[in-house]
Amino acid sequence: MRFATFNILHGRSPVDDRVDVGRFAEAVKELDADVLALQEVDRNQPRSGHADLTAVAAEAMGAVDHRFVAALAGTPGATWIAATGEEQPDAAAYGIALLSRWPVGSWQVVRLGKPPAPVPMRFHGSRRPQLVRDEPRVAVVATVPTPSGGPVTVANAHLSFVGWWGGVQLRRLLRALGGADPLLVVGDLNMSLSRAAAISGLRPLLAEPTFPAPEPSEQLDHVLARGAVGPVVGSGVVELPLSDHRAAYVDLS
Repeated sequence: MRFATFNILHGRSPVDDRVDVGRFAEAVKELDADVLALQEVDRNQPRSGHADLTAVAAEAMGAVDHRFVAALAGTPGATWIAATGEEQPDAAAYGIALLSRWPVGSWQVVRLGKPPAPVPMRFHGSRRPQLVRDEPRVAVVATVPTPSGGPVTVANAHLSFVGWWGGVQLRRLLRALGGADPLLVVGDLNMSLSRAAAISGLRPLLAEPTFPAPEPSEQLDHVLARGAVGPVVGSGVVELPLSDHRAAYVDLS
C-alpha cells in the first residue's frame, strides 16, 4: 500500500511557468499512490484554469474518497483571507487535500493558525531581513482501512516556513490527534528530518532530500509514523514535471 505526499505548487511547472491540468493528472497517475497527500492545492483559481485540482487528482488515481480543505479563501491579488470551513463548495480557495483509493472511515480538520505577528526573514541575496506575514495553515486527517483490515490514521499537513512556529503547529496537530495509533503524519512540514522527528516523537519512514526538485539538498516533505503501520518495503522521491518539490512515497506491506 503506497502512501505519498506531494507539494504541487498549485500544479505549476517552474520550467514553463504554466499549469497544465493534463500534465498534473499524468503526474498523479505516475505516482500511483493508494493514499495521496497534496499541498498548495488550488480550487477554482484563474492561475490554474479554474480547475478543481483535488477532483482532477481523484479521477487520475482512482480515489473513492477525497477531501479538500481550504487554508485561504478568495483569489491571490484580490480577496485573500483565512478560510473558515464555511466556504461554498465551488468557491475559489487554496489549501491541502487528502485522497484515498480505500473508503475513509472518518475525517477531521485541524486549523493550525499563523504566526501572531510578522516575522523577520533573511532571503538569499538580501542584505537585510524583511518582515513577512505567513498564511494560515491547516491539516486534514482521515482514518483509512488497510488491506489487512486494520485502520490507520493519516494526517496531511503543510506547516509554516517560520521555523519556531512550524514547531508550534506540529505540536498542536499531535495534541489534536490524541493517542491515534497506528498513525502516519505526512506532508510538507517545512523542517528537517531530525527536527520533525524530535518535535513529534514519531519515527521517520523516509530519509531523502525533496527540495528543490531539480537538485534536492534538503528534506522538507516527510512520512512519520507511530505504532504498527507495517514493514516498509519501498520508499523514494520522484521528480515529476511540475512543482519545485519532489514527491515522496513509502510502500508499506
